[in-house]
Amino acid sequence: MIELEQVAYGYAGTPLFSQLSLDLAEGSFHFLTGPSGAGKTTLMRLCYADLQADRGEVRLFGQNTRALDRDGVAMMRRRIGVVHQDCQFLDHLSIAENIALPLTVAGRADEVAGNLNELLDWVGLRAQANQLPPELSGGERQRAALARAVIMSPDVILADEPTGNVDWEMSQRLLTLLAELNRMGKAILIATHDLNMIRTVKGDVNARVLRLKDGELTHAGAEL
Repeated sequence: MIELEQVAYGYAGTPLFSQLSLDLAEGSFHFLTGPSGAGKTTLMRLCYADLQADRGEVRLFGQNTRALDRDGVAMMRRRIGVVHQDCQFLDHLSIAENIALPLTVAGRADEVAGNLNELLDWVGLRAQANQLPPELSGGERQRAALARAVIMSPDVILADEPTGNVDWEMSQRLLTLLAELNRMGKAILIATHDLNMIRTVKGDVNARVLRLKDGELTHAGAEL
């Protein structure tokens, strides 16, 4: 689904990594760990063509991102749901309108009514549907961000520190939702520094832990 082959990327002439390879296959579940500054967020951005590799190949669903024009990248991104570390919303729109925005922008507003209520129930935000984003707690915002990421029914979910700003109980709830998506056949990649969180999903998903450090991506142990 998403493949990185011998990818190099750096900032201002300083290489971040030079020969990085990754394969996110259908139905796989990966945790991405590593110290701050190792490049986890950069790797995520390469995975949805928000950045172009300096060298090597990034393939989204079999297509080299270098061969995709702006419209082609936009079409690929419809198959990839992204939960950013700092979830951003349009504060003048209700949380329901924010969640539905990807469908609206894609010209699929007729699908909103059927998908939105079910999705709000799934993330436990039906009661908050008409609230504005500033009125939500941190955990509610993260669940709303996950709902927005999956409303297009993507094949891959990329989540960058999705539990970094929420308490332990909410972390478990978010992980449960992501595990449910994985059981539906979605490929999941979660960037996190919290190893305790990783250990809690041992019985729920067949996950691999990857470690990004000093420009190298390695398996940090066997399957959980």
